[in-house]
Amino acid sequence: MSGSSHTPASAVGAHDFAATGRRVFEIEGRGLAAVAARIDGDFSRACALLLACHGRVVCTGMGKSGHVARKIAATLASTGTPAFFVHPGEAGHGDLGMVTDADVVLALSYSGESDEVLQLLPVLKRQGNALVSMTGRPDSTLARAAAVHLDVSVPEEACPLHLAPTASTTASLALGDALAVALLEARGFTADDFARSHPAGALGRRLLLHIADVMHTGDAVPSVRADATVSEALAEISRKMLGMTAVVDGDGRLLGLYTDGDLRRSLDAGIDVRTTPISEVMTRSPRTIGADALAVEAAQLMEAHKIGGLVVVDGDGHVAGALNIHDLLRARVV
Repeated sequence: MSGSSHTPASAVGAHDFAATGRRVFEIEGRGLAAVAARIDGDFSRACALLLACHGRVVCTGMGKSGHVARKIAATLASTGTPAFFVHPGEAGHGDLGMVTDADVVLALSYSGESDEVLQLLPVLKRQGNALVSMTGRPDSTLARAAAVHLDVSVPEEACPLHLAPTASTTASLALGDALAVALLEARGFTADDFARSHPAGALGRRLLLHIADVMHTGDAVPSVRADATVSEALAEISRKMLGMTAVVDGDGRLLGLYTDGDLRRSLDAGIDVRTTPISEVMTRSPRTIGADALAVEAAQLMEAHKIGGLVVVDGDGHVAGALNIHDLLRARVV
């Protein structure tokens, strides 16, 4: 069929795909090294400009540069620098109204001559927006119009036709990451800050959810006195359904723990569950955790010591709550 893109099986079998893949990595690696060597005063000035911005960083670009700009905006926003992406074509038809005079514009165009981006320059200049450009041509129109220009030129593209943006987009993406991380460090951005901007994701749950958010409290906490029998402790375990019970003194301080696993060991030892005091078979000095600890710390503690539950205690050793691995699973911490 005329125009068919089908490749003969013999040609496919003869092609060294792995060699091509390695060559791409080598070319893109050289491109990254070239851009890294140019991180200098211009990079520092761009960071200072973005850090001093009282509005948001508006990222824009066409085609593949637009895809990279969108990702840079997302990375900036999630690491403490308010940012968003504006498509330059849509900006010229009303979306430019989203850009205020307090914003800094980060414009990407490898050629530095993208018509859709250049059409925005007069409006941005009249509005007084500071412009940071990222191009592969320092003498381009976009580079010359910018307050700060970041040179992302690479020795060659990985595409053998030298047509598809490959090494250049990788370099632009890496330089965007470098900007985001430099700003993150300058702001003193913390893991808690990151979690607050990712509350719905797994990272947010791991960084925001505390033991107090998932533990059982009050009457839902299984506990018996030290003079209770093993049989009474088993009844408490069955009622509260956490697979364990705390053993406490008269003031509610933790003395020990008795679990389903302890029951199996007790039965193997041939004890009489109706007459044996729980204090004789409980685990003394069990693993505990505080209510203000992160839920993920409980998961790590359970995994490290091969246990299925934890008693939560306060600073004086009083039992404040309890949780097991199922509570962490329901909270999607593990």
